[in-house]
Amino acid sequence: MRAAAIVLAAGSGARLGLGVPKAFAPVGGRTMLELAAAAAATVAERLVVAVPPGEEGRATELLAGVGRPAGVVAGGKTRQASVRAALAAVPPEAEAVLCHDAARPFASPALFEAVLGALEEADGAVPVVPIPDTVKVVEGGWVVETLPRERLGAAQTPQGFRAGPLREAHGRAFAAGLAFTDDAAVLEWAGFRVRVVPGEPGNFKITTAEDLRRAEAFAAGMLRG
Repeated sequence: MRAAAIVLAAGSGARLGLGVPKAFAPVGGRTMLELAAAAAATVAERLVVAVPPGEEGRATELLAGVGRPAGVVAGGKTRQASVRAALAAVPPEAEAVLCHDAARPFASPALFEAVLGALEEADGAVPVVPIPDTVKVVEGGWVVETLPRERLGAAQTPQGFRAGPLREAHGRAFAAGLAFTDDAAVLEWAGFRVRVVPGEPGNFKITTAEDLRRAEAFAAGMLRG
């Protein structure tokens, strides 16, 4: 299945406190953007990267060594808007689209392959890891429900989709004025089938300075083997 990959790198990174957009922060000697794009390039024939407006030139330079044709677009104010902007630049011949957050720089090439492979029998696929904690539903400071954790999972990226359903679901959500936290949720709402594949514990999202310190330690461990 011919695949393109959207790498979402339009976050400001304000909580990191580095003074640069999050995706341009280095981890283990390379930026998050480079690491995420390199992993996506193992299965995608073309990359489309959404970055903060004005950062297109810097992103293009960083992507020069990825080894796949790459387009760079200005992202929107929300993740959903960034995906729509990137989808407009995905070639029409792409049968599948992988959506990946640059803030998850340690997703393995094997995970990209597993997500893409799951699309043989589904409209979408999402990596999920088990939730070890008991989850409470809280309203007004009171517990109103305890959810059975064996039915719960934490979603990761890359998330993969057949191109037609992804375009249709995003178009319908935009027309309805609805916002979702990830692309799998958009397809679920639109009535498409989304399959689960096992996620990776090391595929954590970098949001805070503490996450970045954890990522540096993780990268150092990978280098030591």
